Amino acid sequence: MPAFIVFTREKMRNKADYDTYAGKSRATLAGHTVKPLAVYGKCETMEGAPVDGAVIMEFPSMDAAKAWYNGPAYSEARIDRFKGADYRVFIVEGI
Repeated sequence: MPAFIVFTREKMRNKADYDTYAGKSRATLAGHTVKPLAVYGKCETMEGAPVDGAVIMEFPSMDAAKAWYNGPAYSEARIDRFKGADYRVFIVEGI
């Protein structure tokens, strides 16, 4: 069953740290089966607090999504994301 990791950027705090993250994060996808579905396109919040941007990525399974997210490459890259911006990130199983 496919799984989707959804990132919502709620607030940019330090653009330099975020740019470092952005440069590192792309390379972490190598070797993983992933399909980007939305990457910071036009976004309109319909309910709740507004978001600054969003990314949705499809993985073949929850295990595959977690393997990428918790893997050594992305674990290192996301440190700069934590410094640069506030995010909400979740994985949802598809149908």
